[in-house]
Amino acid sequence: MGKIFLGALFFCFIMQVNAQEFNKWSVDFGAGVHQITKNISPNYDSGNFGFGQASLGLRYMLNEKFGFRLGLGYNEFAEGENSLPFRANYYRINIEGIVNAGNLLNFSSWTKRFNLLFHAGVGMSTSSTIKPINQETDIMTNFILGLTPQFKLSNRISLFFDTSIIFHQFQHYTFDGAIIQEPRIINPAIINTSLGVNISIGKQKENADFLKNDEVIVTDKIDDIVKRLDKAETEIATLKTKKATINKVELVKELDNRYALKGEVASNRYANVVTSSNVDLIRKLLNDGYINVYFDVNKKTVQKGSLNSVNYLTQFMKDNPNVSALLIGYADETGKEKQNQILSKNRAKSVFDILVSAGISANRLSYAGGGEDKSVTTKARQFARKVIFKIN
Repeated sequence: MGKIFLGALFFCFIMQVNAQEFNKWSVDFGAGVHQITKNISPNYDSGNFGFGQASLGLRYMLNEKFGFRLGLGYNEFAEGENSLPFRANYYRINIEGIVNAGNLLNFSSWTKRFNLLFHAGVGMSTSSTIKPINQETDIMTNFILGLTPQFKLSNRISLFFDTSIIFHQFQHYTFDGAIIQEPRIINPAIINTSLGVNISIGKQKENADFLKNDEVIVTDKIDDIVKRLDKAETEIATLKTKKATINKVELVKELDNRYALKGEVASNRYANVVTSSNVDLIRKLLNDGYINVYFDVNKKTVQKGSLNSVNYLTQFMKDNPNVSALLIGYADETGKEKQNQILSKNRAKSVFDILVSAGISANRLSYAGGGEDKSVTTKARQFARKVIFKIN
């Protein structure tokens, strides 16, 4: 049965995760350092970590694994150490394909914070040399390739560290303004290294970058349900070992407080005794055996713990002068049946005497012996030694 139940749950979760909704749009901003690797004249160098580049991107994910990005970038090139002075402004625009390697490689099975994106695309770039000569704007084709590790801060915000290589074709001037003899050759011209932030856009709680794998979601859900089922089974097993007990005195007091009239509670008239505000309810409790008087083995003296039950009936009859009661005594199955018949009647007579002594008219009371109570098992014989009430 348990396997069938878990199998049904597995199917339901598969249907649910297949319909996972997430934010598909995001924006990113990054800034950092760059290095010129090609298309620069001898004695000119930007240095290994020339600061002065920034990027802005708008990304749309088709699903949790693949998407597209429109990117804008800017680099300000200047001389580094041991270089002749130069300065150039560089702008680019790219359309890139995005691969969420983290989701492809099932990162969510071992981390909730880290992810990895690959991106590659084409675009156009412009370069304008300002120094040592003011060269005309150079327009070229670019190709970009990069990888972007991410760290999740929240469901919408993540940090990233990006490294991208930009290739150029049809670049006519070096970044220091010299003429390139073979502009058709594709060269890896720039390496950009950036730190930045990615912000998810949309109404959904999750975004595509850190979306849990279907298998991981199902496994997590089933693990959670199994834990709860195990806990429930443990609690049930514990309850089975406990013996249920009913404190009838406390039950009577609780019912008395719940059904007393508002004025009676306010005046504290029945603070320590039973009220008769709800006659029909109390009559039903008495007639249905919720309130009984119990005895020890072969005894006709009322147990001390049952005196409250006698007091309950006493107060009820005082508050309702038109009520009369039949007291029926019982004995357990031990001993001879004839002796048990006599004992049961004597027990009823004992309760009768207490009620009369408490001020209830004997004309309103009657008693009888019910003999042996055979409705209980041998282990519950203490419940057979009793007197029950029947109220008219």
